[in-house]
Amino acid sequence: MKNIVVGVGNLLFKDESVGILASKYMEANYEFEGDLEIIEGGTLGFKLMTYFQEYDNVIIMDTVSIEDEVGSLYRLPSDVLLGMGQYRKTAHEVEIVEMLEIVSVLDSHANVVIIGIVPEDIVSVEIGLTQTIEDKFEDFITQGIKEIVSIGVKAKRVDNKSVKQVAQELIGSYNGEHLSRIPNEEDTTWN
Repeated sequence: MKNIVVGVGNLLFKDESVGILASKYMEANYEFEGDLEIIEGGTLGFKLMTYFQEYDNVIIMDTVSIEDEVGSLYRLPSDVLLGMGQYRKTAHEVEIVEMLEIVSVLDSHANVVIIGIVPEDIVSVEIGLTQTIEDKFEDFITQGIKEIVSIGVKAKRVDNKSVKQVAQELIGSYNGEHLSRIPNEEDTTWN
């Protein structure tokens, strides 16, 4: 069985980054035993079709545009997503559902599940989650890990990096706090 976790979103728009940060957080804090790939999918959109066709299980970590309390968590299997017209509010949400509609007529395609969280702010241009979503982040990760375990992959916690640490290691900034140097930047001191 080929399995993949895809963190979807955009790092530049507050809570829209939650899926990407979740994928990086899992890589930083967990070891997995079994066939599992974790990728940062960004706003892949139509390129997701490749994953829907080549993998047995696709777990997407993302925001969901559902009228509910901010921070509410959802597990949305593909059959539920296909019936949710109101879900399609952001460009990548539209593309995810459209890709599911296309592959649903094929003989074989992945079992697709979205682990989603209702965002507070996906409009402000700033790297970092809102406090509400940051407070719910561990619950979001727990749901993702439960989904991974449900497909037969073992997960073991090996570190306790915070979402802030993960973001700063990835991009050097989080909610206005910046590292003194860019991550992985080589020493460019002139002698």
